[in-house]
Amino acid sequence: MTYTGDVQVGGPADVRELPALTISKLAVGPFDNNAYLLRCTATGESVLIDAAAESDRLLALMGDRPVGAVITTHQHGDHWQALEQVTKVTGAQVIAHPLDAPALPLPADRTVEHGDTITFGEVTLEVIHLRGHTPGSIALLYDAGPEGHHLFTGDSLFPGGVGNTQKDPERFNQLFTDVVERIFDRLPDETWVYPGHGKDTTLGAERPALPEWKARGW
Repeated sequence: MTYTGDVQVGGPADVRELPALTISKLAVGPFDNNAYLLRCTATGESVLIDAAAESDRLLALMGDRPVGAVITTHQHGDHWQALEQVTKVTGAQVIAHPLDAPALPLPADRTVEHGDTITFGEVTLEVIHLRGHTPGSIALLYDAGPEGHHLFTGDSLFPGGVGNTQKDPERFNQLFTDVVERIFDRLPDETWVYPGHGKDTTLGAERPALPEWKARGW
């Protein structure tokens, strides 16, 4: 079946199978958050990006192979409502950026900075720090070689714009600059973007609108 990334709260996960990685996207909670289960094809080891809500559905998605780590993209509460329950059941490590980790309901077992990597099984994710939506927001990049780049952006990049910076010009300029320099200037148009809410997109679909985003300031 063809992956689209279009999911609804209460509905099934949408699953993308790459040669080395399976990505399962599930919509959860009252804020229509996306949670992503990433499983290494070779070893079965996995991580969860954002234990946002509905721990029962997240645990069911994991099945009998619980995750080794939960990576929280940023400190906002709608992205970690299920963190305590998921880690209690699975024993998973809590991973976040050090600037946002203190706001989580559990201490981080590991903090990660820009350029760090997170490895599970034979899969490696690169941490990209995107300042502005929160001080410690991160994106996670998987380079699948011939299968392209896959970027999990939390609330820092969506179809149609960057994340909310509360109409603060300084925060917007920081986030816009980071998104341009650390994502658009570096990665190809085919890069698939998996955001923290709503539908997926690609960098190619969004790139023509960058001047408009900068001019409007959000």
